[in-house]
Amino acid sequence: MSGAAKITFGSLSPPNGEAVVVFVGADLKPAPAVTDRFGDLEPLIRAAAKAANFRGVQKTALDILAPANLSAARLVVVGVAPGKDGAPLDFVMMGGFTFGKVTGAQKVAAAFEPPSGSWDAAAGADFALGLRLRGYRFNKYKTRKKEPPEEEPPAPPEFVIETGDPHAMRAAAVDRLAVADGVELARDLVNEPPNVLYPAEFANRAKELEKLGVEVNVLDEKAMAKLGMNALLGVGRGSARDSRLVTMRWSGPRAKRTKPIAVVGKGVCFDSGGISIKPSAGMEDMKGDMGGAACVIGLVHALAARKAKANVVGVIGLVENMPDGDAIRPGDILTSMSGQTIEIVNTDAEGRLVLADALWYAQQTFAPRALIDLATLTGAITVALGQEYAGLFSNNDELAQRLIAAGQETGEKVWRLPLGSAYDKLIDSKFADMKNTGGRHGGSITAAQFLQRFVKDTPWAHLDVAGTAMGSPSSDINPSWGSGWGVRLLNRLIADCYEG
Repeated sequence: MSGAAKITFGSLSPPNGEAVVVFVGADLKPAPAVTDRFGDLEPLIRAAAKAANFRGVQKTALDILAPANLSAARLVVVGVAPGKDGAPLDFVMMGGFTFGKVTGAQKVAAAFEPPSGSWDAAAGADFALGLRLRGYRFNKYKTRKKEPPEEEPPAPPEFVIETGDPHAMRAAAVDRLAVADGVELARDLVNEPPNVLYPAEFANRAKELEKLGVEVNVLDEKAMAKLGMNALLGVGRGSARDSRLVTMRWSGPRAKRTKPIAVVGKGVCFDSGGISIKPSAGMEDMKGDMGGAACVIGLVHALAARKAKANVVGVIGLVENMPDGDAIRPGDILTSMSGQTIEIVNTDAEGRLVLADALWYAQQTFAPRALIDLATLTGAITVALGQEYAGLFSNNDELAQRLIAAGQETGEKVWRLPLGSAYDKLIDSKFADMKNTGGRHGGSITAAQFLQRFVKDTPWAHLDVAGTAMGSPSSDINPSWGSGWGVRLLNRLIADCYEG
């Protein structure tokens, strides 16, 4: 998080930063409060807008250098007028967009006032969240040659969000910035190299949540073997690194003592494919095959940091999938914690084995009222949905609709795909209760059908995040290879439906 922006809130005042940001609509007039404080900027903006064909539409900006009669070095004018699609302002995205337009400035004063009407404290808090998400950098392993030797890398930018009521906006931003912390933690975990972040170290990172009041428990291989977690342990058999299963429980202050929400994450810290080894091209990306587990840690961090009034338990299965003389082979049969037997036909379909035992353990141990798992599970989901949506599978319409609504609100969108008996038959085995893959066709669906066999009567949703959690495309709020996808989605789901 070395590039994270520092954000403070203040009253409107004469500019004292390197850059000043103001917002205009189609008429190019700043807010009256901005004019009162900074002087009449409209003629300057109109002249520059004419030269640049700037019309004040959302997701457009005008950068005016050395603006006349303004002590700041730059005046950045951000458009907020509706575009052709008529979409309402997304203040999180607007924050990220604004961050991208002030590159190089070390101190930025954003006059957070609309051209007309008013923006409430929640809008300012969302704007701050967008700034934080866009400002993320993962530079810890880069060394810089400094020329001249005394030159230091530039400090992260400092933003002062100026408004008529900074106290209300600061209070509203506390929860948003806690969520930003969770997203950044998830991004850090996905971006870490696998020689640094292996199962035991991943568990150590989870233990750090105890500082926030989270109850963390780590099961080693001996404890998992005693519980019969042979599916999860089977995946890690070929690795020199021992596997772990971690539970993280947050019981919020004054939360109703109801059954918890359980969120389960696939944590394959590196996936070589095992005996069914992957092609070498692009295998380095398989350090990100723990994006589901990273989301779970980031979510629990966010909930604890904002003191959510909810009972939530996170469960993550942490393994490495490596080829070795002791690795599982195609043809092997494993007995899962549930007692169901699994024929291994492809050792690269390993994440579902990890989740099989983790899901069963979550239900047996915590009896949750809802169960959600996240996994970078199949390449097939990327073929189906690209990187715009995560795949959603569920046995419960209400839970599925709640996730879809939370996705629309946060921009972390999900698309529901079918489950059915015809697909389920594709994973029947001649020699065991099931096999661990159903073949090429409908690969994401048959993977979900496999997981459903380890779900009891609990309302359950499976999110296949292979296209969204790693290698994600850059956006206004995500400059990172590891996106931290799912933290904001599930935080919103819990806030809207399970908190109080």
